Amino acid sequence: MHGTVEIHEVQSAVLVGNPLGDPAQRRMPVYLPPGYSSSSDSFPTVYFLHGFSGSATSWLNTSAFTPNVIERLDELIGKGVIPSVLGVFVDGWTALGGSQWLNSEAIGRYREYLARDVVAHFDQALRTIPKATSRAVVGKSSGGYGALVMGCRHPEVFAHVASHSGDAYFEYCYLPEFTKAAGPLLKAGGVEPWFREFSQRARETRVRSEDFPVINLIAMSAAYSPKKGEPMGIELPFDLPTARIRPDVWGRWLVNDPVRFVPRSLPALAKLSSLFIDCGIRDEYSLRWGARMLVDELRAAQIEVVHEEFEDGHVGINYRYDRSLAYLVPRMARS
Repeated sequence: MHGTVEIHEVQSAVLVGNPLGDPAQRRMPVYLPPGYSSSSDSFPTVYFLHGFSGSATSWLNTSAFTPNVIERLDELIGKGVIPSVLGVFVDGWTALGGSQWLNSEAIGRYREYLARDVVAHFDQALRTIPKATSRAVVGKSSGGYGALVMGCRHPEVFAHVASHSGDAYFEYCYLPEFTKAAGPLLKAGGVEPWFREFSQRARETRVRSEDFPVINLIAMSAAYSPKKGEPMGIELPFDLPTARIRPDVWGRWLVNDPVRFVPRSLPALAKLSSLFIDCGIRDEYSLRWGARMLVDELRAAQIEVVHEEFEDGHVGINYRYDRSLAYLVPRMARS
């Protein structure tokens, strides 16, 4: 390792009293490039957003035979492929497995948490260059979705965005999973009893593969269709007894689909300095097509975007950060 990693405790004002009771203080790994401690230089900062069911400390996990993203960032800097940057690995874990990096009355204000509290903490705690052109936000899957949200809603905070296999075109990536979730929810008697049994079993034994479509549905409903007074504060996008789509609720999901909100956000995206979008051609959630739709909209609006496709699926694609970082980091302002 050429650089060093340290852990920061970040206190968030906007997460205090969040609906799920998740902690407002979060532990986040930070990558410091070579020479940080022995110099007075300031550096651009890349904010990394994990995917659904991830957490900040999961970036520290090691895998056999292949480097993790922190090691990849360090190697890119050590070999001179990219100039030195700070790396902040943001924690977006919730009791439901994630937040989609949105503000939700069922989960908490995670968009503001990132754009306001997290960035403010590191601008104070580290020698960052505190301006949008010196900040990048990158992520994969739900993290890639979050990066697009930040680019559309907070171009004044992040001027460089990379979305790896980000959730997009909900008809393809979510809709096919609904019937897989409907059966277990119907059998359990609703979202609350299912979630109680799931939580107990996860603590006492293990999570099952067939649990994923259900917990994913609940978490996405909490992000896209929260409603006070309903069980767990959410509305499902389908009627539970029949699995018939509820057009009003499904419509609330679609408003949050990048394929819908990117065209509404073109003036904000035109302010970005860098935009990178990729996806594997064998992505198990069919995200390739949503990525293509986004790129088509962006190019029609004459917004510069790097779009890449690669021979792979949805998992085990950390090597793709080599591509996005090699594009974004040299374009970041260093003064």
